Amino acid sequence: MTELDRAVAEFEVADLGLVIDRAALAAAQSSLDSSGLLLLGETHGVRENPLLIRALMQTFGLTTLALEWGEFLAPAIEAFLASGMLADDRWLWSGDGRITAGHLAVLAERAAAGPLQLIFFDGPVDADWTWSQMDEAMAARLLAAAPAGTPALAVAGGYHTPTSPIELGVPMGAWLARQRPGVQEIQIRYGGGRFYNLGPCEFERRMSPEQPLRLHQLDGALVLDLPRASEAVVPHRPQQWPAPAGNPH
Repeated sequence: MTELDRAVAEFEVADLGLVIDRAALAAAQSSLDSSGLLLLGETHGVRENPLLIRALMQTFGLTTLALEWGEFLAPAIEAFLASGMLADDRWLWSGDGRITAGHLAVLAERAAAGPLQLIFFDGPVDADWTWSQMDEAMAARLLAAAPAGTPALAVAGGYHTPTSPIELGVPMGAWLARQRPGVQEIQIRYGGGRFYNLGPCEFERRMSPEQPLRLHQLDGALVLDLPRASEAVVPHRPQQWPAPAGNPH
């Protein structure tokens, strides 16, 4: 916990200089206006992810953020934002990269800047559920906590945010689209670099590091280009408890 507290304190919450094309800005705003939701698909364990979340929240004036974090973690995070003290909690330590020191630092910064409503929509699953059923459950938790009149940014692993079926099945985004027509997703496209998901990993180089950090439309889809990713500080420990139940990636 001492090391995690230090990493949160040392994380620099800064503007990344995100460039947003006019058409992409209009499409994302349309998603919020028509459905009350804007989806962001990420690869977990990237240091820049929480800063991209912050940039989108600032751009669209959002104060509600939904995260693919276990719902059991909500009391610990609420206490952290109220007191500045982060208590140990088993749900912090999954090590898959969805929770990082940067996320905690950005949440604290956003809470200090004004009202912040958090929704955690991952939760327990039945052993016999299919992948589609697990994503349907996540969509149901999100919809129950996010009224249509309160616009929210919802962030999940990139397989969960498409608004139509994929090879794995029916993702959360597609379930949401059935209830909230007009919802759109932004997929972060990582051009190279590193991330942490149960261990250090590396992206295949896909673009020049000199390309701009940019949200744009590509073949009708919203794409956020991050030319170079860096590995996040991810809370993880040797498996002292059973891995938290939730939706696998």
